[in-house]
Amino acid sequence: RALWHAAWWGLALWVVSVGWLWHGIAGLGQTPATTPPVAAIVVLGSGTQDGKPRPALAMRLDTAAQLAKLQPQAVLAVTGGVDFGQDESEGAIMARYLAQVHGLDPATMVVEERSTSTVLNLEWTGPMLQQRGVDLAQPIAIVSSDFDLWRALHIARSQGFGQPIGVAAPTPLLTRFNVWLREYFAVASSWALGEW
Repeated sequence: RALWHAAWWGLALWVVSVGWLWHGIAGLGQTPATTPPVAAIVVLGSGTQDGKPRPALAMRLDTAAQLAKLQPQAVLAVTGGVDFGQDESEGAIMARYLAQVHGLDPATMVVEERSTSTVLNLEWTGPMLQQRGVDLAQPIAIVSSDFDLWRALHIARSQGFGQPIGVAAPTPLLTRFNVWLREYFAVASSWALGEW
C-alpha cells in the first residue's frame, strides 16, 4: 500500500511539474514586430530532410526573416551541423532557404555548420558573431520555436550572451503536444547536465 501511495504521489508531482513548465513557456517570447533593436539574430536549428528545413525549422526561418527585414542592421546567424542521414549542414540549408524564399543575401550571414545541440549552437555561434564585430553583451535575438525558448535563453546566458531576447516562432499544431512534452525532458536533461 505504501508503494502504491508513493507511486500516485510521484505521478501527481510529475503532472504538477509538467504543468509548471508548460505555464512558464506558454506565450514566452517576442514577435518580430515587438522585438526591440538587436545587434544580431541567431536562428537555432531544428532538423532538415532531403536538403530542406522541416516544418518547425521553416517556421523559425520565416520568423527570423521577418525580423531581419525589420532590423536590417542586425547580423543574421544560422546554426546547425549535419543531421543524421543528411549530406549537408543545417546551417547551409537554412542560409539557402532564407535566400530562396525571402531574398536575403547568404554572403552577409554568419553560417555555423558543426553544432549538434542548442548548447553547441550558441557556444560556437558566439565567437563567429564577435568576429563580425558583435558584442555579446548587446541585445541579441534568439529565434526558436515557442516551446524551446525558455531553455534556449537559459543556455544563451550561460554561454555569455548578456541580453538574449527570445523571439518565438509558432509550433506546427499537429506536433505541438509531442514537442512540448519532449521539451519537458529536454529541460530536465539540460538541468541535470549543468548546461545552464
